Amino acid sequence: QVQLVESGGGLVQAGASLRLSCAASGCTFSSYAMGWFRQAPGKERQFVAAISAGSGNTFHADSVKGRFTISRDNSKNTVYLQMDSLKPEDTAVYYCAARSLWSSIIPLSPAQYNYWGQGTQVTVSS
Repeated sequence: QVQLVESGGGLVQAGASLRLSCAASGCTFSSYAMGWFRQAPGKERQFVAAISAGSGNTFHADSVKGRFTISRDNSKNTVYLQMDSLKPEDTAVYYCAARSLWSSIIPLSPAQYNYWGQGTQVTVSS
Protein backbone atom coordinates (compact mmCIF):
# COMPACT_ATOMS: atom_id res chain seq x y z
CA GLN A 1 0.00 0.00 0.00
CA VAL A 2 1.32 3.41 -0.98
CA GLN A 3 1.84 5.76 1.94
CA LEU A 4 2.64 9.44 1.70
CA VAL A 5 3.83 11.50 4.67
CA GLU A 6 4.15 15.27 4.40
CA SER A 7 6.30 17.44 6.62
CA GLY A 8 7.70 20.96 6.73
CA GLY A 9 4.60 23.05 7.30
CA GLY A 10 4.41 25.79 9.91
CA LEU A 11 3.60 29.38 10.79
CA VAL A 12 5.66 32.04 9.04
CA GLN A 13 5.44 35.73 8.20
CA ALA A 14 4.72 37.03 4.75
CA GLY A 15 7.80 36.98 2.54
CA ALA A 16 9.34 33.98 4.29
CA SER A 17 10.15 30.59 2.80
CA LEU A 18 9.23 27.02 3.64
CA ARG A 19 10.11 23.69 2.09
CA LEU A 20 7.55 20.93 2.22
CA SER A 21 8.61 17.31 1.88
CA CYS A 22 6.55 14.25 1.03
CA ALA A 23 8.11 10.86 1.68
CA ALA A 24 6.60 7.93 -0.19
CA SER A 25 6.72 4.25 0.68
CA GLY A 26 5.19 1.06 -0.67
CA CYS A 27 5.69 1.99 -4.32
CA THR A 28 8.20 2.26 -7.13
CA PHE A 29 8.46 5.98 -6.57
CA SER A 30 10.24 6.84 -9.81
CA SER A 31 7.27 5.61 -11.86
CA TYR A 32 4.76 7.81 -10.04
CA ALA A 33 3.61 11.28 -10.99
CA MET A 34 3.52 13.45 -7.87
CA GLY A 35 1.46 16.51 -7.10
CA TRP A 36 0.91 19.14 -4.45
CA PHE A 37 -2.55 20.50 -3.72
CA ARG A 38 -3.86 22.85 -1.07
CA GLN A 39 -7.16 23.46 0.62
CA ALA A 40 -8.15 26.52 2.60
CA PRO A 41 -11.14 26.49 4.98
CA GLY A 42 -14.42 26.58 3.08
CA LYS A 43 -12.71 26.23 -0.30
CA GLU A 44 -12.18 23.40 -2.76
CA ARG A 45 -8.90 21.56 -3.05
CA GLN A 46 -6.67 23.52 -5.43
CA PHE A 47 -3.85 22.37 -7.68
CA VAL A 48 -0.45 23.86 -6.77
CA ALA A 49 2.24 21.97 -8.70
CA ALA A 50 3.04 18.56 -10.14
CA ILE A 51 5.97 16.63 -11.52
CA SER A 52 5.88 13.71 -13.90
CA ALA A 53 7.62 10.38 -13.59
CA GLY A 54 10.45 9.68 -16.00
CA SER A 55 11.57 13.02 -17.45
CA GLY A 56 10.44 14.98 -14.39
CA ASN A 57 8.43 17.55 -16.31
CA THR A 58 6.90 20.13 -13.99
CA PHE A 59 3.86 22.38 -14.01
CA HIS A 60 2.94 25.10 -11.54
CA ALA A 61 -0.33 26.91 -11.00
CA ASP A 62 -0.30 30.54 -12.11
CA SER A 63 -0.90 31.66 -8.54
CA VAL A 64 2.44 30.20 -7.40
CA LYS A 65 4.54 30.38 -10.57
CA GLY A 66 7.86 32.06 -9.89
CA ARG A 67 7.50 31.60 -6.12
CA PHE A 68 7.05 27.83 -5.64
CA THR A 69 9.15 25.05 -7.14
CA ILE A 70 8.36 21.35 -7.16
CA SER A 71 11.17 18.82 -7.38
CA ARG A 72 11.79 15.16 -6.65
CA ASP A 73 14.63 12.96 -5.46
CA ASN A 74 13.96 9.43 -6.61
CA SER A 75 16.88 8.10 -4.56
CA LYS A 76 15.06 9.29 -1.42
CA ASN A 77 11.50 8.54 -2.57
CA THR A 78 10.69 12.16 -1.78
CA VAL A 79 9.01 15.07 -3.53
CA TYR A 80 9.56 18.64 -2.38
CA LEU A 81 7.75 21.94 -2.66
CA GLN A 82 10.02 24.93 -2.15
CA MET A 83 7.85 27.91 -1.28
CA ASP A 84 9.39 31.38 -1.40
CA SER A 85 7.89 34.85 -1.00
CA LEU A 86 4.95 33.40 0.87
CA LYS A 87 1.74 35.42 1.03
CA PRO A 88 -1.18 35.26 3.47
CA GLU A 89 -3.33 33.83 0.67
CA ASP A 90 -1.03 30.79 0.56
CA THR A 91 -2.42 29.76 3.96
CA ALA A 92 -3.94 26.28 3.62
CA VAL A 93 -3.47 22.62 4.35
CA TYR A 94 -1.05 21.28 1.76
CA TYR A 95 -1.48 17.73 0.48
CA CYS A 96 0.87 15.48 -1.42
CA ALA A 97 -0.65 13.12 -4.01
CA ALA A 98 0.64 10.27 -6.16
CA ARG A 99 -0.43 8.40 -9.26
CA SER A 100 1.23 5.47 -10.98
CA LEU A 101 1.89 6.96 -14.42
CA TRP A 102 5.09 6.17 -16.28
CA SER A 103 5.05 8.98 -18.82
CA SER A 104 5.75 12.68 -19.19
CA ILE A 105 2.09 13.47 -18.58
CA ILE A 106 1.40 15.71 -15.60
CA PRO A 107 -1.97 15.08 -13.90
CA LEU A 108 -3.54 18.35 -12.79
CA SER A 109 -6.86 17.29 -11.25
CA PRO A 110 -7.31 15.78 -7.78
CA ALA A 111 -9.45 13.07 -9.37
CA GLN A 112 -6.44 11.86 -11.36
CA TYR A 113 -4.49 10.92 -8.24
CA ASN A 114 -4.88 7.63 -6.40
CA TYR A 115 -3.01 8.25 -3.17
CA TRP A 116 -2.95 11.15 -0.73
CA GLY A 117 -1.03 12.19 2.33
CA GLN A 118 -2.60 13.46 5.53
CA GLY A 119 -1.70 17.08 4.84
CA THR A 120 0.48 19.67 6.53
CA GLN A 121 -0.69 23.10 7.66
CA VAL A 122 0.94 26.22 6.24
CA THR A 123 -0.04 29.51 7.83
CA VAL A 124 1.30 32.82 6.56
CA SER A 125 0.73 35.88 8.71
CA SER A 126 0.68 39.41 7.33
